[in-house]
Amino acid sequence: MMVRKRTRLAIMLSVIVLVPYYAFMMITAFSPELLSRPLAAGAVMTVGWPLATIMIVGAWMTTGVYILRANGEFDALNKEILEEASK
Repeated sequence: MMVRKRTRLAIMLSVIVLVPYYAFMMITAFSPELLSRPLAAGAVMTVGWPLATIMIVGAWMTTGVYILRANGEFDALNKEILEEASK
């Protein structure tokens, strides 16, 4: 049960990170003009920079979610399994 929960969480978080990442790479490869538009008239920063930053921060946040779950719920389940096995 614990392996299934942990695997499901890891797959879900991986999809949350990888789908936007690969979409960004595909846009960069096939339609770079979308990401090279300036944020505002006369602005130096393009649309691609904030999107890339959001993706990086999102990856860090999903890693944090996994760590919180691993240190909380999964460690508690692991402790229960070890206690039952030692009886």
